Amino acid sequence: MDLAILGTGLMPFGRHDGVTPIEMGVHAAHAALEDAGLGWSDVQLAFAGSLEVLQPDTMIRHMGLTGIPFTTLYNGCATGGNLLLSAANAITAGAGDIAIAVGMDKHPRGAFSVGDTLESIGLGQWYGETGLALNPQYFAMKTQRYMHDHGITEDCLHRTAVKAFHNGSLTDHAWRRKAIPYEEIADASMVCDPLRKFHFCSPSEGAAAVVLCRADVARRYTSNPVQLRADVFRTRNYGSFETLSPSMPVKDAPSPSVQASQAAFEMAGVGPEDIDVAQVQDTEVGHEIMHLAECGFCKDGEQEALIRDGETALDGKIPINTDGGLLANGEPIGASGLRQVHEVCLQLRGRAGRHQVPGDPKTGFTHVYGFPGVSCVTVLSV
Repeated sequence: MDLAILGTGLMPFGRHDGVTPIEMGVHAAHAALEDAGLGWSDVQLAFAGSLEVLQPDTMIRHMGLTGIPFTTLYNGCATGGNLLLSAANAITAGAGDIAIAVGMDKHPRGAFSVGDTLESIGLGQWYGETGLALNPQYFAMKTQRYMHDHGITEDCLHRTAVKAFHNGSLTDHAWRRKAIPYEEIADASMVCDPLRKFHFCSPSEGAAAVVLCRADVARRYTSNPVQLRADVFRTRNYGSFETLSPSMPVKDAPSPSVQASQAAFEMAGVGPEDIDVAQVQDTEVGHEIMHLAECGFCKDGEQEALIRDGETALDGKIPINTDGGLLANGEPIGASGLRQVHEVCLQLRGRAGRHQVPGDPKTGFTHVYGFPGVSCVTVLSV
């Protein structure tokens, strides 16, 4: 069954004192419905996800008590992508024609950590004592290993951050809207070697929503819907070293990002070379660099030249994280995947304003990755 995105909405990521995550989710949902030209009474299925909110479906009391099925889920940073996938699967199964997916979160300042929940997820405190339970330390160690194995330099890390904050400075709804020069990034304090202050995203607050429907239904409301060509979710295999992996296997295996991307391209009938604009998970710059290869946009080690030559910039061969990504927007975990979809839809519709990719992009890609080693990928087109 062909599916289409009718509308997207955003509660801009950042800090919203006095606003609850549920209220942010309601804001994003209303914005998506307005973009779609629909009312809440038109929605037949709803899905919501969050790390901080135990029952995000309680937002229904603000939207309207219409009796519709409302499902909640949580898959780490891949929550948003899986919300959209769940909506797609429900529509394909015949449960309804129009669905909405809403992600929301409100995180305190500081670093992401699973240190307080190790026992509940089957790992002992020894795992935290290695430093792997604290995101900056885990990502720094993985980045350092990747740099060593594939010849990636600190220059590549700095250039990736420069690009992110430049794109954020052009994005009206970004949290960090100030370009940061290369020298300031390179001279910033070291947090976890080799990652410096401006190499990381920050936990933030916000929400995003997407209205999805059958493609034939979409034609009733718009002449130019965004087609959902593929939405694929994968978990890790043995041998793939990911967040919350308790050991380093002797023999490597493809990451879930590799497998999700390959399956999504096959489902959509396109390849990485056909993508005009892309979003990849950039919890920090090292993972944006690694994910470029894992998602198929280059080979391991080719990122050095690709980024140095500006090929991931707005006017490059493959524009990456055009709104500044997580570095410029921060990450409310439940919402980040749907923010990516929102951004790619803006680009494909030609509505991105000052950060619009030139050349009338037709096909887009989104990728999220999170603990405990899960990834979700979409392919979109107009």
